[in-house]
Amino acid sequence: MPTNSQAAPVALFTGRSNPDLARKIAVAHGTDLGQMTARDFSDGEIYVRYEESIRGKDVFLIQSTQPQRPEGQNGNFQNGGGHPCADNWMELLLMTDAAKRASASRITAVIPYFGYARQERKDQPRVSIAAKLMADMLTAAGVDRVLTMDLHAPQIQGFFDVPVDHLYASVVLDNYFQKMDRSNLVVVAPDVGSLGRSRGYAKRIGADLALIDKRRPRQNEAEVMNIVGDVAGRNVILIDDIVDTAGTLTTSADALRGAGARDITAACTHPLLSGPAYERIERSALDRLVVTDTIPLERPADKIEVVSVAGLFSDAIRRIYTDDSISTLFVD
Repeated sequence: MPTNSQAAPVALFTGRSNPDLARKIAVAHGTDLGQMTARDFSDGEIYVRYEESIRGKDVFLIQSTQPQRPEGQNGNFQNGGGHPCADNWMELLLMTDAAKRASASRITAVIPYFGYARQERKDQPRVSIAAKLMADMLTAAGVDRVLTMDLHAPQIQGFFDVPVDHLYASVVLDNYFQKMDRSNLVVVAPDVGSLGRSRGYAKRIGADLALIDKRRPRQNEAEVMNIVGDVAGRNVILIDDIVDTAGTLTTSADALRGAGARDITAACTHPLLSGPAYERIERSALDRLVVTDTIPLERPADKIEVVSVAGLFSDAIRRIYTDDSISTLFVD
């Protein structure tokens, strides 16, 4: 491994899952993305080839692993629309394997959204711990380091036998909240699992804290049971890491409105927004949903605002290849 004084040349490449974010990271970094071809054969197999030499380079592979790729990503990203999450993972594994076989000096997987993170424990008999399997496959493929953001379960870092740098979207979302009218503000955790994250936001922006006690009768369904804390006549910020079908989020927002909340803002890092999510958000009591660009939106929506994490990832990449500390970026 090259030392700081003998640093290897740096190269950034992107898969097809989130090329817009990758381009923003490259711009913030003051460089261009490397040339790479990724395409699908007729039967769905993925083909990856680097179109330039990466021998001896410090390679960063930017690839989210959300369930689908954005539509219309053509050019070097051929047949880029609507692929399962497994294909985004497979493409990252093939990118890693190709980089290893092309004699890259070091390979860092930059995974803004880490798919399968919600399957991080054996909570029922005879189920897979899928997050551990993903970590094992990345390591076996040849990844030397992982850079990711807001893992659904932070303990997933321990599944890896290589270093993991875990960034927090709170760095950029805090800036958004600081520009809001923070008088009469309360941060609300939509469930017990997000209480620690919500408490951190409340402390940093000087707001009160409340909690929604809910139960989940089945997957992707949530039922509000009780609101712990005073929200009547208050401006509310709902905090979560992932919005999938938006059932929890919109049910919580409607309950908060029923309890007398005024302006309701929700914020999340990873906008999966699958199934009926967009329709639920538009019909709900939410005034706005603030998300990051770790996952590209399927389509724009009046209530959804996007803030970029490209600058944060660019800073982290620079600190990694210069062997500087990135602990100052771990603000949560």
